[in-house]
Amino acid sequence: MYKNYVFDLYGTLVDINTNEWKSYLWKKIQEFYAFYGADYEWKELKNRYESLCKEEEEKIRNCDHPEIKVESVFQKLFLDKGIKVGMETVEATARFFRVISTKYIRLYDGVEELLQLLKTKNKKVYLLSNAQKVFTDNEFRMLKLDRYFDGVVYSSEEGCKKPSGRFFDVVTERYHLKKSETIMIGNDWISDIQGASDAGLDSLYIHTNISPADTDLDKVKAKYIIPDGDFNKISKLIVI
Repeated sequence: MYKNYVFDLYGTLVDINTNEWKSYLWKKIQEFYAFYGADYEWKELKNRYESLCKEEEEKIRNCDHPEIKVESVFQKLFLDKGIKVGMETVEATARFFRVISTKYIRLYDGVEELLQLLKTKNKKVYLLSNAQKVFTDNEFRMLKLDRYFDGVVYSSEEGCKKPSGRFFDVVTERYHLKKSETIMIGNDWISDIQGASDAGLDSLYIHTNISPADTDLDKVKAKYIIPDGDFNKISKLIVI
């Protein structure tokens, strides 16, 4: 059986609900920027954020599925108004944004039990997440997941995200994982499962409340499929 277990985060280990487009969020972010002297109307701020995200993505040429560092966007929103702040303030802005935009965040049932089992059996556990480090690092520690993982790879730090094969290669090459001994576990049939298949990895697909609504299980190229979101079934399928 497998020696290395690579997990997606959101929708696989973590149940989360965020809304980055609600007016309440942007009104609070507008107040935050105003506190530092960067005066925006909230709709202006929202529109500029969206356009800067697109501009930053277009700069990335070395990946078929590029990923930006959102800190660059929050910093430029200050600079657009002639305000210079340090990275500590930029990161605080990003985290404030994340907290306000998050309705809830929690582990799925059975996650801790599986991770504890893997560690008991001396398996190696890794995270491969389409995520912003400035958001996710703190959530990862807050949920006490960091104690189980042997390595973490965030898309924001690589400039690339799933389903790019280049992103999957980061985790296998950085941690010297044999693909034949490694399995990807995720809830997105394209990003996690198609990406793993293209990268030469076995995979397990678990359908959760955050999985794409248009998922056709007949098209999911996973070696193992859990269609009902029952995380407790994973150990019976792929852990020995």
